[in-house]
Amino acid sequence: MAKPAKGLKTLIRLSKFNVDERRRTLTALQTREDQIIEEIRQGELRLKEEQRLAAEDAAGIGYLYGAYHKAWMQRRDLMHQTLAAVRAEIEVARDELAEAYREQKTYEVTQANREKTERQEADRKEQIFLDEVGSNIHRRKEKDAEG
Repeated sequence: MAKPAKGLKTLIRLSKFNVDERRRTLTALQTREDQIIEEIRQGELRLKEEQRLAAEDAAGIGYLYGAYHKAWMQRRDLMHQTLAAVRAEIEVARDELAEAYREQKTYEVTQANREKTERQEADRKEQIFLDEVGSNIHRRKEKDAEG
């Protein structure tokens, strides 16, 4: 019975590694999501600053604002598309992490059940042995009392 338990312990170790890998992947994706959101936020702040500058100097740099605004809108749309793709990947990564965790827990519960069964069997054998010893002692005492 030690052989299957050893194999199960190996599966548990591999499952833990798999869970850790899934967590790292999810964390990386969430970090990327945060970066994209921050880029969009910074871009919006720059856009407002450009609007302010263009309003102050309509004759100078104001005429360039239109091209800047158009380029920013295209970039922002692209960033929102990227953000949507990353969020979809995050959902997949969450599902994969949950599945890996369920698999790990299944192995751990199976291992715990095997260990419990082995302990119960060892306890049962020990009790049988102790009962036999007690029975032998009792028979000897009866034999000594008779003889």
